[in-house]
Amino acid sequence: MRKTKADASAFLVLVILLILGGGIFFTVLAIRTDPIEEALSEDRVISTLFIIEENEKPLSSYVLFYYPVTRRATIFDIPGEVGLIIQRINRVDRIDRMYDPRRIDLFESEIEKFLGIEINFSVVYELDNLEKVVDLIEGVELFIPAAVGVFEKENTILFPSGITRLDGDKARSYITYALPEEDLELAHFRRQRFFLGFIKRLGEMAEYLKKPPIARVYQPLLKSSMNYWTRVRLFDELAKVDTERVIIQSVGGTTREVSGQVLLVPLYDGSLIKEIVRQSLAALTRKVEGAISERVFTVEVQNGTTTAGLAGRTADLLRGFGYDVISIRNADHSNYERTEIVDRSGYEDIAKTFADIIRCRNIRSESVIPENIDLGIEMDIQSLEYRSDFTLIIGKDFNGRYVSDG
Repeated sequence: MRKTKADASAFLVLVILLILGGGIFFTVLAIRTDPIEEALSEDRVISTLFIIEENEKPLSSYVLFYYPVTRRATIFDIPGEVGLIIQRINRVDRIDRMYDPRRIDLFESEIEKFLGIEINFSVVYELDNLEKVVDLIEGVELFIPAAVGVFEKENTILFPSGITRLDGDKARSYITYALPEEDLELAHFRRQRFFLGFIKRLGEMAEYLKKPPIARVYQPLLKSSMNYWTRVRLFDELAKVDTERVIIQSVGGTTREVSGQVLLVPLYDGSLIKEIVRQSLAALTRKVEGAISERVFTVEVQNGTTTAGLAGRTADLLRGFGYDVISIRNADHSNYERTEIVDRSGYEDIAKTFADIIRCRNIRSESVIPENIDLGIEMDIQSLEYRSDFTLIIGKDFNGRYVSDG
């Protein structure tokens, strides 16, 4: 009898140990296979593709890059009209030609090749569902610079200027209305402002959206290959993003008519956007203390050659990399043999990063305060002329993209 009880006790202890061991094993396995935890542990940038879908096509597509260590993010807007050589169909076409609501991975793959990166996650909001989500999070706050009035037979759209909170119906109208005089770039800008406001509001309402009754309503309103817990962890992380400091980058290019449709052909056959992405990710992961990590550097571009329009085209190039070009003009003469960068930023590494964009090695530093100023006397700082962080003087060795080695 005693032996039977002892055997039973031993068996019970074994079962408990197996249960505990199994629990620990599956917990460790879950942590190891959780893509968010994996990204956090490996100190990686998390990339998420957000798509707003209308009539089974992307109205807007954004890739949000987030670096958990610095809690900084940058966003790339991928217009549907971007023209690429799409290998699957063996022709030049719009990038959104590859969009299939049942196979988001095909569209995702084209964007990965276009940007030269890997996308970790994707989230799709169909327009009807987006409207419901905006109502669920009690609206999205936006600053509208100028009042909008669209009077149509079937629909009247009115938006006052200033800070406005849009409900679901208004949000839908704001990102879909079209004005005859509005160019495509302005329409993209308007949608970008909404997307930033939307992401900010999702962050503010993150805890609310996790409440079981609300989660049961919210989760079916988005499409994603992520499981529920990965979605929750992702949005918990994105809630930490300081959206006031996020810059949305747009794809630069020229519009051309190809096979009866207008396409946005990326500059330099798409190599430029890949380089911009690489530099943006490097900036995200650069661990710089203080306000310098969030600063937008200013640039003055001077044309030191006889090639007309070269400074303006170079300014567009630099804006694509996130620099604020505050002046475009001719240099003091048009016979500069070598391209030159004047650095007033005071940050050698930052200056080198700027110079690497055009592969320029001719950098000289200059003090912000003129040398003839007597620092021993009291002076009015406001009376000093503002100078940009960098002055780029274009020389004959610049081919429009890079400085030649010769």
